[in-house]
Amino acid sequence: MASKRKPYLQPLETKRYLERIGLSNAPLVSFEGLAALQRSHLLRVPFENIDVMLRIPISLDTASLFQKLVVDQRGGFCYELNGLFCTLLSSLGFDARRISARVFDPERGYGPEYDHMAIVVQLEGREYLCDVGFGEFCFTPIAIIPTSTHKDARGDYRMDSFGEGFLVTRLAAGEAGNPQYAFTTQAQPVVAFNKMCHYHQTSPDSPFTQKRLVSLATETGRITLSGQELIQTENGRVIREKIESPEHFDMLYNRLFAKRAT
Repeated sequence: MASKRKPYLQPLETKRYLERIGLSNAPLVSFEGLAALQRSHLLRVPFENIDVMLRIPISLDTASLFQKLVVDQRGGFCYELNGLFCTLLSSLGFDARRISARVFDPERGYGPEYDHMAIVVQLEGREYLCDVGFGEFCFTPIAIIPTSTHKDARGDYRMDSFGEGFLVTRLAAGEAGNPQYAFTTQAQPVVAFNKMCHYHQTSPDSPFTQKRLVSLATETGRITLSGQELIQTENGRVIREKIESPEHFDMLYNRLFAKRAT
């Protein structure tokens, strides 16, 4: 059930959230401020499905998300990460809204509506796509301009028209690129995502019910716990380590993610 509270954080909650992502002060309502918030969030709040694998029901109300992501300093998946980040942006004065996206799978094509939650911010006469809940993605917001290329420290992305909406594609050298997801810019209430959020927590066909996954961007790469493997990428170099037991997984989680979250 959606929370009945207003879609804003209290001043002390906002301060605590900013501290969670490593910012001592609220940035200005500007592109630079928005980019700083997105980058800081991606570097400090991991993408994870631990609660899904433990069959702990996930609630999308603001109080529950704040408790998990900020107070308990955990991570989450898209509905949680982008859901609360959108609330933070609104609380800071940004014109932000949650949107529905359909994730592309090479075998299955595009998923259904509400397969993914992302954010659109209206700023200085232009709309930007923001996302802190897709795993490996841009550090900076992408201007929603058809046939445009966005250059970012994490790679180059292309924005195109797609049906009645848009398509964001990650470009690869010498290739056409890899579609990430299709989306529309229409604002969606939190409750609209409840059905697909439940699906991704419970369905054996959901990618989030297959194995434990925790992943966090670093300045030069990424750290990921995936099933029985630790994968560390740094400046293009990949190091893999086998996870020996559930206890080993928990030890790595606490060392690599909980420590970085503080």
